[in-house]
Amino acid sequence: MQLAKRMARVQASAIREILKVAERPDVLSFAGGLPAPEAFPVEALARAHADVLSGDAAGALQYGATEGFGPLRAWVAERMTRRGLPAAAEQVLITAGSQQGIDLVGKALIDPGDVVVVEAPSYLAALQSFSTYEARFETVPSDDDGMQVDALERLLRRKRPKLIYLVPTFQNPRGTTLSLERRVRIARLAARFGVTVLEDDPYGELRYRGPALPPVAGIEKEAPVIHLGSFSKTLAPGLRLGYAVADARAIRALTIAKQAADLHTGSLAQRAVARMFETFDYDAHLARLRRLYGERLDAMLASLERAFPEGTTWTRPEGGLFVWVQLPSGIDALELFGDAMLARVAFVPGAPFYPAEPCLETLRLNFSNRPPDAIARRLREARASRAPRRRIAG
Repeated sequence: MQLAKRMARVQASAIREILKVAERPDVLSFAGGLPAPEAFPVEALARAHADVLSGDAAGALQYGATEGFGPLRAWVAERMTRRGLPAAAEQVLITAGSQQGIDLVGKALIDPGDVVVVEAPSYLAALQSFSTYEARFETVPSDDDGMQVDALERLLRRKRPKLIYLVPTFQNPRGTTLSLERRVRIARLAARFGVTVLEDDPYGELRYRGPALPPVAGIEKEAPVIHLGSFSKTLAPGLRLGYAVADARAIRALTIAKQAADLHTGSLAQRAVARMFETFDYDAHLARLRRLYGERLDAMLASLERAFPEGTTWTRPEGGLFVWVQLPSGIDALELFGDAMLARVAFVPGAPFYPAEPCLETLRLNFSNRPPDAIARRLREARASRAPRRRIAG
């Protein structure tokens, strides 16, 4: 079998490879962005599936419209309107998770050699997806307030990128949030330079402290912004349900791209979730998630100082699923991973999150999938400060 040349540019997901190792039952994994299974609304989903299969089996098990099930699209549009992105059902495309939305945008927008602007670091699976379409990456540094807009503007003056990719709220991997001022500036820059922004927002409703911020897509009417959302982190990832919200032209392009991919997202899951939302208190469910994950975030932040060498720093997210750790200069996180695995603890080294010039002294920790006592206890046991401090050569 001879593979397409473009596949030489695409690396296997480091996270998925690490998860294979971390699946051992004796390993406490802080690697994947896994929601807590005890928080899945199992009973409500079971009732909804049973109701759909007993009352509308023909529709639920048949082919469906590529754009998605009408009542679910309408629900998403109403929800996004309340969150600050006015939308109609016709502006919503239901996807197989937000990851498919990223891939569809790449398929619809990116030609070989096109420039995609990303943060450094950025979401690994997005880099992987855009690489499949032979994109060239330009990176913009980020800080605790998100992408540095002055650097972005300078880049836009020099280049003509096809796409700006952002995870503005509780960014993956850093957990940071793009400030309101920067959201406004990025939206205005997108309108001014005519460059599309892909706003990836799987964590936006998982805020544990601080005020909510509006989506970038709702700030500047003339800005070409595609907004992606997901039910993976708020309901269950196994449903494989996400959505794209954009203008009619963009939704049409994404729909055509999706027709060539899978025809449509699973009809049964769409109808069951739409049925569940008729009676399910989604806001109360989100409030429970926020309490649960907020406690786990606090437990991780409280444990980090005891677990890592002196001079280590980390982000302090207001929500989402991740904390980003910066080790002291010269300590290689990949080498540290081997030491941590001896203590049966897994995390993701930070290097794969960079499209170029990786920072080897970084790593990502997930806190949502373990109870607070397990987080504190196992980080104490791992005590990276007692592990050999292996220095980066050179």
